Amino acid sequence: MAIQKSTDANSLVEVIDRILDKGLVIDAWVRVTLLGIELLSVEARVVVAGVETYLKYAEAIGLTKLASPPPVIAA
Repeated sequence: MAIQKSTDANSLVEVIDRILDKGLVIDAWVRVTLLGIELLSVEARVVVAGVETYLKYAEAIGLTKLASPPPVIAA
């Protein structure tokens, strides 16, 4: 069985449409230390999706309940 090369190439528009339809999540965590002292810590999560796709999956895991972070109560 020979490997066949696909003749129809995906255009940029088709790739973007698929990403917006299915969604793409990039999760990064970086920590910079010097001599055991943490100098910098960065956590980032980037979600690329269409609004409909985001709301569908965010509702399933409970991310659409709050419109803003809860207030901090000083003790």
